[in-house]
Amino acid sequence: MSMWRALQEVRLICGVARFSRTPQGTGITTRLFSTATPNEGEPFLSYDKDPAPVFMREDVQKLLKSLTRLELDKVFRKRAVKDNTVEYRFMTDDQLRQELIKSINLAQEKLQMPPVVNVQEDTCRIISKDGALKSLADSKFVFTDITYGLKNSQRSIVVRHPDGTLQEAPYEMRKRLNQIYFPLIGRSIHEPPMFEERHLNSLLEAGKYEFILDRACVQFEPFEREYHQLTAKVYLHVNASKAFDSLRSTRHFGPFVFFLTWHNLIDDLLLDIIKNDYVRNGIELIVLHSTLHGTALDEEAKHLIREPEMPALFSREEKSINELKQDEQALGLIEQFVNEHGVKKVQLNLAIQAYREIAREKLELAQGIQRMHGES
Repeated sequence: MSMWRALQEVRLICGVARFSRTPQGTGITTRLFSTATPNEGEPFLSYDKDPAPVFMREDVQKLLKSLTRLELDKVFRKRAVKDNTVEYRFMTDDQLRQELIKSINLAQEKLQMPPVVNVQEDTCRIISKDGALKSLADSKFVFTDITYGLKNSQRSIVVRHPDGTLQEAPYEMRKRLNQIYFPLIGRSIHEPPMFEERHLNSLLEAGKYEFILDRACVQFEPFEREYHQLTAKVYLHVNASKAFDSLRSTRHFGPFVFFLTWHNLIDDLLLDIIKNDYVRNGIELIVLHSTLHGTALDEEAKHLIREPEMPALFSREEKSINELKQDEQALGLIEQFVNEHGVKKVQLNLAIQAYREIAREKLELAQGIQRMHGES
């Protein structure tokens, strides 16, 4: 029996793994423990400080969830999965109401946002240095605690170097060893080929944003630099392509909006919101910008979004007269924000002017119909 096969059997019993040296003498096979990514060296917008405390705030979460816009027909749309059947049932009004409530609760679970946290720096603490073990072996030894019931982050994994130094394993090594002993469904030990630059660019051009982000959430942890680089590249491509509907009403829209707002890139998103008649979302975006950057905010803006908006279940209904009047009021606040903080002022002001004219026509029509029906 070869030495490698013998060590494999020992690893299963006591959690000891041994890896051969690379020709460069690094001690770890590049294929298993390389930290290089296809986007390495490319500039990406990183967070200048830890965004987690702000992202987790209750008021920020409320704004992001409202901006996501829960739409049941999109959340429960058909997907390319094994079971894609449709079930039809006859129900009473009460039963239908109960099912709708269940569907809304389930949809809110599906829209649970991935957390936005800072990049975790790798700290490999040196435990001891034993000179007596120097040159005892030409390879590094990795010792892994394979006790069941522990979280992967709590599991002890250490490396014995050829010079006798005993050190905590770097994160990339920990991640791969945890995946070997306790594999997570869908995660690969090696980085999937779809994240290579040529494949990733093809997926981006095809508009497969949600697919990329879903796969990134499985393959990486939110605090990994590769996750930050990949999501930033997707977010910037969505913003440049103005393909906001591709992420709207998905679990990735909240972190996407947070990313754009943090980096002052909300002009195109605000323009899209105005064109799609989501004026309330425009005020929420302004409030979020004020929260992240500490800019002055009219209390009137907070008053307009105080009452929660009902989720759009299947189709959008015509706005009432009161809603149209509130939109006119909100439009003034958006116009003020654009003039003070906007970058694309011309496009935004033109969109505001066009929306205002259409909104006034709708308001006059609704008021005329109300008078015809003898309503005050």
